Amino acid sequence: MSGVLGTGHLVSWDGGFLLIGRAGGVTPMHAHYAIQLAFGSERGIRFRPSDAEPWVAYDGVVISSSQPHSMDASTVPLVAVLFVDPETREGRALSERFESNGITALSDELLGEVGPALFSIWQSDRSVAAIEAAARAIVTSLTDGVEPSIVSDERIIRATAYIRDNLSSSITLDEVADVACLSPSRFRHLFVEQTGMALRPYVLWRRFLRVWDLIMEGVPLSTAAHAVGFADAAHLSRTSRRMFGFPPSALVIDGPLQPRAGEGRAASGRRAAVPARQSSR
Repeated sequence: MSGVLGTGHLVSWDGGFLLIGRAGGVTPMHAHYAIQLAFGSERGIRFRPSDAEPWVAYDGVVISSSQPHSMDASTVPLVAVLFVDPETREGRALSERFESNGITALSDELLGEVGPALFSIWQSDRSVAAIEAAARAIVTSLTDGVEPSIVSDERIIRATAYIRDNLSSSITLDEVADVACLSPSRFRHLFVEQTGMALRPYVLWRRFLRVWDLIMEGVPLSTAAHAVGFADAAHLSRTSRRMFGFPPSALVIDGPLQPRAGEGRAASGRRAAVPARQSSR
């Protein structure tokens, strides 16, 4: 994917992140690791599972992990795209509820009040905490109230803090288990029990959450890549395409947003776009 068309913001949290804004083009055919939720402020966002098939307009969709698809968001005034890690508790619940096919329709009834509320809050509140809460409310609603995993064991709290503090270096199971004062086998079991994820995908997801935060702060892509342990910007972009279907360079930030309490400036005045590029229909 090359080029950018549309403006908006990116907000991340443990196990997921949101792209919200205005898109005016077609995201080319791709597949990715994350489960995708997408809907417009009006009915009409379009998807198709292959270039040989016709476009179908939806209120919204759930797209399963690894499902090929293309998106046309130029047909709606605003678009929200949420990505959820399939290994989290919420991700597994989404997979179980919406596993009938690769692209599952979401009706207005399923989106209820939480879909319109997200757009309203994004346009009026402009705070990271409020936008995150509205996005997570959508995930909770679509999973019938499944709550995210909460880390309460002090050993795993130490381990996750160590991971966050060492994203720029290689992180192994043995060293993190040692921080938790557990054998590798016991740590592996307890870590999944507490976080809902295995260590390797957890570390990769944390790296991307930090990348999104750095991009929102206006940090150059190469600097962000090195800060979280990628060899270079190209390595980061390749991995991002595999995980989410687009490279970070497709994002341009339009800030600022009001940061969470205790954090710095959430956006530096650059613009952020929903990933899209112009294409003939």
